[in-house]
Amino acid sequence: MTRTLIVVAAFLSLAVPTALAVPPAGQGKPESPGNSAAAPGQSADKNAAKKCKAQRKNDAAGFKAQWGDKPNAYGKCVSATAKQLQAAEDKAEQQEAKENAAKKCKKERDALGVAEFKKKWAPVNHPNGANAFGKCVSTLAKVKTTS
Repeated sequence: MTRTLIVVAAFLSLAVPTALAVPPAGQGKPESPGNSAAAPGQSADKNAAKKCKAQRKNDAAGFKAQWGDKPNAYGKCVSATAKQLQAAEDKAEQQEAKENAAKKCKKERDALGVAEFKKKWAPVNHPNGANAFGKCVSTLAKVKTTS
């Protein structure tokens, strides 16, 4: 009897604190597990798998016509869609780099003055430095995309 009471007491002394433990704020299980569409960056237009699943659900005949009727059709769709999404994202990043480069060049031109800016950025064989701004933008955009 005493052993039983000791074992039960030991069990309860370990079980109660564990049951009452609260995870730190912002950690622990999400309120809606499995609802990954609500996760940041996981909307259907940015996720190739969800895009293909929606296409297959909404237009089954069109999906079969485009990707085939074999078991790997869904995989083909996800692969091709992911490549398209990545290419679009890369293009957007390059465009942003060019826009940022243009802003930097404009600030530099305003700070240096047009004559000094043309001396710094004009192509070597250009007598009047007409393409200095374009040279500045292309150089800074290349530096931005390679880094």
